Amino acid sequence: MKSKIDLNCDLGEGEPIARTRALMRWITSANVACGGHAGTVESMRRCVRLAKQFRVRLGAHPGPWSRSDFGRSAVQLASDELELLLLQQVGALERIAKGAGVRLHHIKLHGALYHASEGDKELGERFVKCVAQWWPDAIIYARASGDVARLAKKNGVNVWEEGFADRGYEGDGKLVPRGKPSALLMGLRQVEQQVHLILAYRQVETLAGGRLPLHPQTLCVHSDTPGSALMARVVRRMLEMTPRRY
Repeated sequence: MKSKIDLNCDLGEGEPIARTRALMRWITSANVACGGHAGTVESMRRCVRLAKQFRVRLGAHPGPWSRSDFGRSAVQLASDELELLLLQQVGALERIAKGAGVRLHHIKLHGALYHASEGDKELGERFVKCVAQWWPDAIIYARASGDVARLAKKNGVNVWEEGFADRGYEGDGKLVPRGKPSALLMGLRQVEQQVHLILAYRQVETLAGGRLPLHPQTLCVHSDTPGSALMARVVRRMLEMTPRRY
């Protein structure tokens, strides 16, 4: 049975190859680190080969040039710097993929870049315009109901709104910052409950106990979440069993 909602995962970030392969068996989209926060030429080649083998959509996952903090600390980046970063990182993965006969399907920013593009209108606009100019056939993966998704739609750029299976939500729809309690849902039962709420009611529970509407076209499981391969398998099965209601 074909999944109605896409399931994506950030890969090529230094995780063991056995985990990369295990996750590729269950996800439908791979966001591959391309040399910023993580990733090497060899890890990109490996992820491209596995994506091709398992028929997984290949996406670029550009991040800040800061490996010491895994690209998750706050960044100050000018829009021109963001465009150069994208050209370097996405361009590198695209070239490797082309050599293997694999098409670049989507682009999803990593960590601090993901959040910065939501909080800084200039960065968000430049990101959207860069994708439209340099990768017009690529889809942007962006936070559901966030600013980047709205900017993409406004500018006629294809976007898939993203929800998170393994992350906690604040009352304003943003993710609970990493390092804070409930930022990461590590228990399989917690993940199942969150995904069920999203699929059955198009809602997500917030840290304060309220609920927010959420209409994602893609869900994310992070490769560095403990037990991520099992989570991906469970979530994929839940997606396949749920009829599309929108």
